[in-house]
Amino acid sequence: MTSPSPQPTALLGKFSQLLSSTRRGARLARLLSSQQLHTWGVHPDVIERAEHIVAELASNAVTHGQVRGRDFRVALALDAATGTLRIEVTDARGEQRPATGRPVQPAPCDESGRGLLLIAALADRWGTDPYPPTGKTIWAETYLGPTSTETSHVRR
Repeated sequence: MTSPSPQPTALLGKFSQLLSSTRRGARLARLLSSQQLHTWGVHPDVIERAEHIVAELASNAVTHGQVRGRDFRVALALDAATGTLRIEVTDARGEQRPATGRPVQPAPCDESGRGLLLIAALADRWGTDPYPPTGKTIWAETYLGPTSTETSHVRR
């Protein structure tokens, strides 16, 4: 009896990093993500969008998802089969999951509350998933698009 041969993965790159739930950790999430996308050879337009998405999600994790003594995780996955970049930020506050769909428009004088509007504008898709036992993952996907032909030479 022969065992089935493993199927080749369409995943061109995967990156994950645990960071402190601090402003410095949020900044580092953006910088490390940007560097990784440059290393993979992702198109600059996609990198720019991803930097803003990571910055906003990491900032939200630090501001709204922080639990003392618990870190947050940023993860990137570059998928050739779907032509997408998936960005995930996981924090420890699962009970505070944002409503998906159309984010609520804050009042003009509000000083905050526009983060998910930015995510909805920059990402092609976004959503939330529980992260047991107590956390949540906010994810966003962006298509690499026809201008991102550089991804054909992405290193693993």
